[in-house]
Amino acid sequence: MRDLGRKSLAQLENLCKQLYETTDTTTRLQAEKALVEFTNSPDCLSKCQLLLERGSSSYSQLLAATCLTKLVSRTNNPLPLEQRVDIRNYVLNYLATRPKLATFVTQALIQLYARITKLGWFDCQKDDYVFRNAITDVTRFLQDSVEYCIIGVTILSQLTNEINQVSATAFFIEADTTHPLTKHRKIASSFRDSSLFDIFTLSCNLLKQASGKNLNLNDESQHGLLMQLLKLTHNCLNFDFIGTSTDESSDDLCTVQIPTSWRSAFLDSSTLQLFFDLYHSIPPSFSPLVLSCLVQIASVRRSLFNNAERAKFLSHLVDGVKRILENPQSLSDPNNYHEFCRLLARLKSNYQLGELVKVENYPEVIRLIANFTVTSLQHWEFAPNSVHYLLSLWQRLAASVPYVKATEPHMLETYTPEVTKAYITSRLESVHIILRDGLEDPLEDTGLVQQQLDQLSTIGRCEYEKTCALLVQLFDQSAQSYQELLQSASASPMDIAVQEGRLTWLVYIIGAVIGGRVSFASTDEQDAMDGELVCRVLQLMNLTDSRLAQAGNEKLELAMLSFFEQFRKIYIGDQVQKSSKLYRRLSEVLGLNDETMVLSVFIGKIITNLKYWGRCEPITSKTLQLLNDLSIGYPFLSQFLSVRKLVKLSAVQFMLNNHTSEHFSFLGINNQSNLTDMRCRTTFYTALGRLLMVDLGEDEDQYEQFMLPLTAAFEAVAQMFSTNTFNEQEAKRTLVGLVRDLRGIAFAFNAKTSFMMLFEWIYPSYMPILQRAIELWYHDPACTTPVLKLMAELVHNRSQRLQFDVSSPNGILLFRETSKMITMYGNRILTLGEVPKDQVYALKLKGISICFSMLKAALSGSYVNLGVFRLYGDDALDNALQTFIKLLLSIPHSDLLDYPKLSQSYYSLLEVLTQDHMNFIASLEPHVIMYILSSISEGLTALDTMVCTGCCSCLDHIVTYLFKQLSRSTKKRTTPLNQESDRFLHIMQQHPEMIQQMLSTVLNIIIFEDCRNQWSMSRPLLGLILLNEKYFSDLRNSIVNSQPPEKQQAMHLCFENLMEGIERNLLTKNRDRFTQNLSAFRREVNDSMKNSTYGVNSNDMMS
Repeated sequence: MRDLGRKSLAQLENLCKQLYETTDTTTRLQAEKALVEFTNSPDCLSKCQLLLERGSSSYSQLLAATCLTKLVSRTNNPLPLEQRVDIRNYVLNYLATRPKLATFVTQALIQLYARITKLGWFDCQKDDYVFRNAITDVTRFLQDSVEYCIIGVTILSQLTNEINQVSATAFFIEADTTHPLTKHRKIASSFRDSSLFDIFTLSCNLLKQASGKNLNLNDESQHGLLMQLLKLTHNCLNFDFIGTSTDESSDDLCTVQIPTSWRSAFLDSSTLQLFFDLYHSIPPSFSPLVLSCLVQIASVRRSLFNNAERAKFLSHLVDGVKRILENPQSLSDPNNYHEFCRLLARLKSNYQLGELVKVENYPEVIRLIANFTVTSLQHWEFAPNSVHYLLSLWQRLAASVPYVKATEPHMLETYTPEVTKAYITSRLESVHIILRDGLEDPLEDTGLVQQQLDQLSTIGRCEYEKTCALLVQLFDQSAQSYQELLQSASASPMDIAVQEGRLTWLVYIIGAVIGGRVSFASTDEQDAMDGELVCRVLQLMNLTDSRLAQAGNEKLELAMLSFFEQFRKIYIGDQVQKSSKLYRRLSEVLGLNDETMVLSVFIGKIITNLKYWGRCEPITSKTLQLLNDLSIGYPFLSQFLSVRKLVKLSAVQFMLNNHTSEHFSFLGINNQSNLTDMRCRTTFYTALGRLLMVDLGEDEDQYEQFMLPLTAAFEAVAQMFSTNTFNEQEAKRTLVGLVRDLRGIAFAFNAKTSFMMLFEWIYPSYMPILQRAIELWYHDPACTTPVLKLMAELVHNRSQRLQFDVSSPNGILLFRETSKMITMYGNRILTLGEVPKDQVYALKLKGISICFSMLKAALSGSYVNLGVFRLYGDDALDNALQTFIKLLLSIPHSDLLDYPKLSQSYYSLLEVLTQDHMNFIASLEPHVIMYILSSISEGLTALDTMVCTGCCSCLDHIVTYLFKQLSRSTKKRTTPLNQESDRFLHIMQQHPEMIQQMLSTVLNIIIFEDCRNQWSMSRPLLGLILLNEKYFSDLRNSIVNSQPPEKQQAMHLCFENLMEGIERNLLTKNRDRFTQNLSAFRREVNDSMKNSTYGVNSNDMMS
């Protein structure tokens, strides 16, 4: 190490400075390249130590810490245990002797300590778990000055966070072939059971000490200590206790699964009181972390307490909330306000209304919460993202009203209407200010608006009479003002825009409260109120539609469509509602006497929108979605009757007979629009296809009449292709529009009769045009994707629609066309060469994924006997399968799982191939077989359950095939194994580690993880065990020996019971018995492990 001279050290420091400080990109890239070489050099470890000891720059210290973290994280050629212990001790001493390090250096060194500790959690040295002494390690820091105390607390905080992070595990197990999540869970569970409660108790005690002293709020070091203590406590409470890895975006549904051993801390009211006292005594800048801790404490699982304990805990919690509401000064800080809103939401997500009303001061608290909510809603511009939590609280409260059994009054009938009124009036009042000041309009965030409206739909239904009266009053005022402004020659555009904005909100809200109708709880009076609201919206629609030739408002039209969608869900197609008072009111006011007339209003609006808004994609797509929803005639018979009524309408007949760009501008070929803008055409033709099918039957003349515009389009493309010089852009647009239309029709035609008409129309006349398009434009996914998707739809035997006559060769001919398209696209797309990573899915993988789906549909469609191809020397099947292999080998393993659609299409195709074409799989080259087996091995641990289940099925087919071939090879038979089988057996015998690793993985998942598809996992497991009996025996012994001595006998018995009564065959009866045994095995193992703090040594099944 001393050989590294000062010159070399100076060079490294200079490179670090260039990397972190220079603004010149070239210099930085050169420095980065040189430093990467340094990190990969053999003497990196010694150089890092020298940098830490002699380096004069903070950047060089940061480099050393980062490199050491990388070194201790690597799985290939890991550092010896003694060396890692030395590094850990060195880091602690370094931090203890250098208190003035740059913050980022301290952080990097603490990260290094946490990583070493996590990775070495199960490492033993002289029967001692050497990396489990974190609290002892930091004691010397905690007993020193405030600066050292901060370092000690930060170490514990970072360690807790590191052990809780799955992503960190995934990072450091780069080359590990076993499942990283399992290792992570084993470490996290052991840490939880052995250390986490002690760390949490320590942090609470330190917080009590800090709050007991008079904090010097001007002392920055004391600020830092308090901040780190709060972060540590929050990390402890935010720990993933049971390995659910919850999605933080849905945190309002979260329950914190505190272990039973922590009960004492939560039964002690001083723990809860500590955080409420801290909130009131520390600066507002720290309060959000205190509130975050309170949110977690409020969310502890219900089963931690008995009823009396829970009531007492809730009482203290509500008292604390009341105290905050009575002293709301700190809530002016947006972060405090946001966390407090989350805390309020947890009051109802974790406790029942019947429990809340029994709290001593409930009436006062619900009044304070209502006032806080009303004030918050009125100040709509302040922390708008926090409103969700307040509305979710009131939504849950309102939804609970019918079920509450407590005798104490809940008082929601008093306060819920106030919340409803505040939300509605505040949204209306915001319109003028937003337009006047040019602020961001919340109506443009349709996702947020829809989320709030979903919540309001339940809140508004509580005391519905008051909600309706308010909406009617506000709507009439705005509608009258709007009408007067339109009739006035001197009206300003601003005034008109304000009224349109107010009406937009009102139409959205009316749609929401109608959508909130619950059939079993609704009354005739409420239906009549719905009628009043619907009449007003339809009258407004008549007014706005009459002006569309001059002007229209996009946001108001989108609100109308949202209203129609809610109205359709509740009042269209449900037989119960035909005598509803809503229809009576529609008849009295608008002359709409029955459902047929109401449907005619829907269709009229759809046609109007398509006529006037054809160039507005949001309105066009939502309008077509409404048409699509109306055209679905199942699963309810009453809805099918509604579709029959729909088809009889003259407006629908007009659409079926005039679906051209002349009448519907969005069907036109606009040179300014992108090819991807044509997606809505598929939705349109799906709806038209369904409507056409209602009365189509076997009427070929009607079908040909309907297809005339599409026939003309195909002929036009054919004409262009027949000439050497044609307008490529026009040809692309015509073809893409056409295939999108056809895919919609093909999707809708689920009956054999109608689908055969489509098939005979497209084959053989127009299939060459599709093939030609793929040949010409294979490099342009905007063209190839729609064509490939159409072909995938045509070969999909949905609802057994592809049933050819006994004498028809069409099944074989269709498969030939499929093979031809896959082969042509596949061979050409592979000529693209290197594709940038950020474009690889769009340019290449998406098309390949569709080809996989197409091949899977063709192979599993059961409309062609695939054996005839080889029998008669037809290479269609072989070409398709060989192209699949070529495409597969062009995809890195990581991409197979990184892109969900590609994963699903690949693994579902592989499932069909392993089930029906194992001879083909067996005939592949060894490297291809190993690639496929590796992909199955990786897929077994995929987060997508469908992928994981498909891999289990593939593995089961392969293992069954292997077992049968092995059984045959050991029996004396006159017919030897065919060449493919013999070769496949040989490859498997050459590489037993692949099958053994999958056995380890499957067993691992079943024992240690939340196995959601246990049945699927059980099917290949028996075959894997029978093929690897010695390996399974070693694996079993390793697992048993890894248990604490007192549990080894129980674990040994679990394995004995697993194989009890199991014979050496894969017959269905034997498999079923094994599956039953496995269920019992998993239960017994989980029970055995529940209270255990053991770990499995690094040389066990996971290594």
